[in-house]
Amino acid sequence: MRWPPPPHERVTLAEYFLTRRRHHAKVTLVGIDLGKHSFHLHGQDRHGKAVFRRKVGRKQLIEFFATLQPCTAVMEACAGAHYMARKLATLGHHIKLISPQFVRPFVKSNKNDFVDAEAICEAASRPSMRFVTPKTESQQTLSALHRVREPLVRDRVKTSNQMHDFLLEFGVSLPVGRAVITHLSTVLAEHTLPPRLVVILEHLHAHFKYLSEQINAIERELVRQLDDDDLGQRLLSIPGVGPITASVLAAEMGDGKQYGSSRDFAASIGLVPRQYSTGGKANLLGISKRGDKNIRRLLVQCARVYMQRLDRQSGPLADWVRTLRGRRHSNVVACALANKFARTAWALATRNTTFDARGAVTPV
Repeated sequence: MRWPPPPHERVTLAEYFLTRRRHHAKVTLVGIDLGKHSFHLHGQDRHGKAVFRRKVGRKQLIEFFATLQPCTAVMEACAGAHYMARKLATLGHHIKLISPQFVRPFVKSNKNDFVDAEAICEAASRPSMRFVTPKTESQQTLSALHRVREPLVRDRVKTSNQMHDFLLEFGVSLPVGRAVITHLSTVLAEHTLPPRLVVILEHLHAHFKYLSEQINAIERELVRQLDDDDLGQRLLSIPGVGPITASVLAAEMGDGKQYGSSRDFAASIGLVPRQYSTGGKANLLGISKRGDKNIRRLLVQCARVYMQRLDRQSGPLADWVRTLRGRRHSNVVACALANKFARTAWALATRNTTFDARGAVTPV
């Protein structure tokens, strides 16, 4: 009912609010299309019939759900969704987050914000829909630290490569890596270079040192946060996994209960074969490379580190890797081992266990 009503439906203001309250009492599912300043809501009853559509601001959204009876609120897992999920959960509502890629097929005809909110409701109504677990404040903080660290690492690599390239153009060939860059003053003293080039290299070296200091400070903060995280400490028991990988897994995977099995988690980060099967004939290709490429990259790096130190390893896992290396390419072995690390991480998270190289996982 809208206010003011047309002349043939004259009611008092009290009757209007009473009618609106009755309509809201039927709401069981609310789809929220998130925005920066405005939010579009689509409410449905238990039969899937639309009850209301509304556009509200950020403050009005909290006030609206504070007066609404407990229901299921569904949002896309995007910027601000995890904070809003925690906020609405404190008001007694059941919150679900859906990956945007699973909502897109349910958008009908032309796209607008109200249609998006309706599509979110429609997607949440599917019995086979997959949902994202809302992150805690600690998990979001860890994710923020990693997002700050990544561009700093890229900038440091680019700066190091620039110094290598400039020196090579003037006949100075340095060993691969950034270790020698830290002693650039010694290199400059041993070779005769144009004064202006020396100034450029010194500026780049100062920038390189600044980036290294920032990265080291962030890594120290990650280690401090990881010390207070029980899951992070248990993930460190996996061979080859260090503080960076453990903190990423703790922040992105959480308790792991949103995945039905360890294979589901490995598939979500693209470490399972991509399938192209038809006519009853199975055809498995390379890994799918879906999901979070950062976690996938870190797990593959952990696998390569483990393979480099395989002669020092013992237990069923090491024996399995040695057997696989005897008949498959090292790249295939690294991906297979990364898949096993992902499954192990899920088992540690969901079963409250720690890794034991002699017998896989043991209860804590």
